Amino acid sequence: MYNSRNDLGVEMVELLILGTSVGFISGFFGIGGGTVLIPILLMLGLATKEAIGISSVVMVFSSVFGSYINHKKGNLDVKMLVTIGSGGFVGALFSGYFASLLSAKSLELVFLVFAVFALMRMFFKVKDLKQKKDIHPLKLFTVGLILGGISMTIGVGGSILLVPILVGFWHVELKRAISAGLFFVVFSSLSGMISHALVGHVDFEKGIYIGLASLLGVYAGIHFKDKVESALQKKLLLVFYAMIVTYLTYRIFT
Repeated sequence: MYNSRNDLGVEMVELLILGTSVGFISGFFGIGGGTVLIPILLMLGLATKEAIGISSVVMVFSSVFGSYINHKKGNLDVKMLVTIGSGGFVGALFSGYFASLLSAKSLELVFLVFAVFALMRMFFKVKDLKQKKDIHPLKLFTVGLILGGISMTIGVGGSILLVPILVGFWHVELKRAISAGLFFVVFSSLSGMISHALVGHVDFEKGIYIGLASLLGVYAGIHFKDKVESALQKKLLLVFYAMIVTYLTYRIFT
């Protein structure tokens, strides 16, 4: 607990540094940032459900700003993404309710499974085919609905699940799929934030501080992404997920 003015200043600096770092990761890897932010917040001593609520606020900032930059670069298929994003919005509306039904340890276990999946996916090569498939809008909406509901229950945007679906099944070009993943988070995180706020999981003050700071990081991450080889990008993401899985495993089982 921060009681003095100096302590409050230190807390604000910590939140700003955290926001900038998470924003960079979000922009660089095309993820909402919750996969990295929540373990860090847990390490700082926040309760699991509070960390999930804060994550939903931060992802609104990072995903909206990052998607604006990607749109200016011409990397978004807006028509397709509005359909799948609408499904994500509807699904995420139930995330706060689902999270309230689960214990903190259960949520951490689900998050660990999610992180392990994300880590294992790094070891499998996804074919990046040139010719994109036509996708029925109902399929897009249904996939968004499921991803939004599951991912926002544990405070992540769902892009780490959406990107391999777009590339592996629907043959969307990889860099466009990464941009699409971040745009999907706009819908899922906004809806998830509303849902978690309704059940009292959101500390808006901390979330807004981190979210505003994340904008600078997102800007740097997106521009840096286009200058780095995909192989290096993949290795760095692998390191991040390995650290997250190690920490969560230690936290839950010791």
